[in-house]
Amino acid sequence: MYSSREDIQEDDSKDNKKTLKPNSDIDGGWAWMIVLSSFLVHILIMGSQMALGILNMEWLEEFSQSRGLTAWVSSLSMGITLIVGPFIGLFINTCGCRKTAIIGGIVNATGWILSAYASNVHYLFITFGVTAGLGSGMVYLPAVVMVGQYFQKKRALAQGLSTTGTGFGTFLMTVLLKYLCMEFGWRNAVFIQGAISLNLCVCGALMRPLSYQDEANEKVTERNSSEDNYAKALSPPAETIKSNGVLNEEPEKKEGLTNDEVFDTVQTTESEGKIRHTKNIYALCILKTMSRLTLIVRKGFVTWYSSYFGAASLFTNRMFVAFVFWALFAYSSFVIPFIHLPEIVKQYNLSMQNDIFPLTSIVAIVHIFGKVTLGFISDLPCISVWNVFMTANFSLVACILILPLMHTYAGLAVVCALIGFSSGYFSLMPVVTEDLVGTKHLANAYGIIICANGISALLGPPFAGWIYDITQKYDFSFYICGMLYLVGIIFLLIQPCIQKKEPREKHMENAQV
Repeated sequence: MYSSREDIQEDDSKDNKKTLKPNSDIDGGWAWMIVLSSFLVHILIMGSQMALGILNMEWLEEFSQSRGLTAWVSSLSMGITLIVGPFIGLFINTCGCRKTAIIGGIVNATGWILSAYASNVHYLFITFGVTAGLGSGMVYLPAVVMVGQYFQKKRALAQGLSTTGTGFGTFLMTVLLKYLCMEFGWRNAVFIQGAISLNLCVCGALMRPLSYQDEANEKVTERNSSEDNYAKALSPPAETIKSNGVLNEEPEKKEGLTNDEVFDTVQTTESEGKIRHTKNIYALCILKTMSRLTLIVRKGFVTWYSSYFGAASLFTNRMFVAFVFWALFAYSSFVIPFIHLPEIVKQYNLSMQNDIFPLTSIVAIVHIFGKVTLGFISDLPCISVWNVFMTANFSLVACILILPLMHTYAGLAVVCALIGFSSGYFSLMPVVTEDLVGTKHLANAYGIIICANGISALLGPPFAGWIYDITQKYDFSFYICGMLYLVGIIFLLIQPCIQKKEPREKHMENAQV
């Protein structure tokens, strides 16, 4: 239904496939270390963000602000993690996935640690929402892109295994944050979580770049030629260099001088020549470094800019545009239950049962099985990834609309289990995106998708909090988000039909002419 990749430079990709030899690590070897790295990234980033409902309750008690304003802290963290996706694509094109992820781990840990000293909610907006969110985005996108680069045959299963870290992380981080808040208080808990987040740098170090033999040889020859050119351009002419190493020496001035004076002048000129020589070497090294950085940044920016605004823009692919429109409404329906489920349980007087086995943990555990199962089913030759993806979407929107009708722990547990399994389609999003635009444009395209998800995650929970402040119920927020989500799904269903009609109309016009 969506396998065609028009408007995304098919000829260039074919030429690259002919000239480049496949790496032996594809679909095996170091590829599974990439899956492990991505798995740990999802535990530390997405798992901790899904467990923010625990900290949200602590912040409500600490700062005594409205639910809508307090929910902005967790929403900013989730939203900015995803919204910065297109800009992180520029970093990936320039610096590579490994360096981007390591820097992001440091920024994320800094945001968590600074949040421990918060004096009000607005302070948390900057430290936890913006800083920690930016660092999370710098690690999350490379983790997803690297799995897509290292796998070709079992992409859905590999993405499913790596993204199960979200479920494991939600279960582990919910228990960990709850324990740390009870034992040490929320400030010390946030500080400890910041120290744990430094392990993201280790995960980034595992993201070894995938190189091809021919491509590597071309880079070596280009570097050698560039170094020779710079050496020729910056080295002084041979005619000006004398045997004693002095540059531009004038022998006429030395006539008529005594031996001591000649000896002194020779020593001074030799020392000056050495200083000038070392200065030239340092200048050469600096110019080489600056030129390389300039070429790398320029190449990355050109690739990033052409993907968004050039002739080969991703937005010329109408099916991809429909996919972005769907993503604007999809993620909030999954985030809202995680943020507000602790409050809903407290409102229904189900705290004792929820303390025994939290509903968020039910979603997290079933979410793990959902991702692996849906990924395994999608890799079967007789099954379409698109059909599995759409079926899971319809199941999730039905659960979102049914959730407000459940007022018992058993009913909420069943619906949460269905939400966890249906939301396993998140592991299929990189696969669907890659099928739409190709591997070459995966980083930029998936950056746009998670940016749309980030806008949804940014506005969804505060919207639900404001609706609660007005109506004292979460029912209407679930209904409205569910209906918007349904509109996005219907738009995905309509777009392929429009694409089928357009070639027929063009064919009829050509026949009439």
